[in-house]
Amino acid sequence: MTIKPRSNAVVDTENTSGDFDEEFKPMTAEEAKQWRSTRKSVSPWRIVVWQLVVGILCALLAGTWFGEVVGVSVAYGCGAVVFPAALMVRGLQRQSTVVQPTAAMLGFVIWESVKILLTVVILVMAPRLISPLDWLALVVGFVVTMKVYWVAAWLHSRQRSLIGLN
Repeated sequence: MTIKPRSNAVVDTENTSGDFDEEFKPMTAEEAKQWRSTRKSVSPWRIVVWQLVVGILCALLAGTWFGEVVGVSVAYGCGAVVFPAALMVRGLQRQSTVVQPTAAMLGFVIWESVKILLTVVILVMAPRLISPLDWLALVVGFVVTMKVYWVAAWLHSRQRSLIGLN
């Protein structure tokens, strides 16, 4: 049995003639610049602000309908999302001048780790800082605030498809 050395080339199973796909055309620098200009991204600060707004509204509604203990617990759950997220966005913005992809990725991983650790610490401190505490309300506030990421992504993609950018 002979073993053939592996090639680094990607094999196209549809096109066995060895030719490149005729539909593929590399972009020029100008075309790439124009394409990037049509791909507007959502500001991370906008998402943090929306999380804060949703958190405040949830806490006010919960406090009005179910009492002060529930409202404060929902607000604490929202804060456990908003404050670490704001710290992460701030940290990532400070390193935005990093040009090397590896350093940028490492910075993202570090700030994401800081965000997760801070979130865990905030949640662990909840019973010591809030008494009485309604854990269900805290978790509801936490989850609703976390879902703002997904709603923002969905709204952004929907807005882009409505104006024909996809």
